[in-house]
Amino acid sequence: MEIQLTVNNKTHTVDVPGETPLLWVLRDELKLVGTKFGCGVGQCGACSVHMDGIITRSCLLPVSIIDKAKITTIEGLSEKNNHPVQLAWREIDVPQCGYCQAGQIMTASAFLAQNQNPSQEEIKEAMHGNICRCATYKRIERAVQTAVEISKKTTK
Repeated sequence: MEIQLTVNNKTHTVDVPGETPLLWVLRDELKLVGTKFGCGVGQCGACSVHMDGIITRSCLLPVSIIDKAKITTIEGLSEKNNHPVQLAWREIDVPQCGYCQAGQIMTASAFLAQNQNPSQEEIKEAMHGNICRCATYKRIERAVQTAVEISKKTTK
């Protein structure tokens, strides 16, 4: 089945079965390997991407139902890797093994696009669906708060 997708502001045409999860189209067809396979059942968050700005588990999303949605992966979050969340992740030195970090960053950036001044409890709640096997949760929460501060500085 030939399917047209908009990923990271570029149009792509892929020829895959319609039930193919978006994750595998991103990784195998488009060679965008920043989005990771974790559990395959939408529980860990490693495969998180934005679909029209909404955080979405790409391992569960059949490519045939995407239609005209705009998909953003970690590679498309910022041309210069200078999104406030990316800057905060580096400042706080969040990653340990790094495997879950693309999904964590995509979740945090979608959350902060909706809530520019979250409480600590709101940050915990927004990030609780992403598993980090290295248990860097406190650094992740600190980085999200740091991203809020970076965003405030850049919008002044």
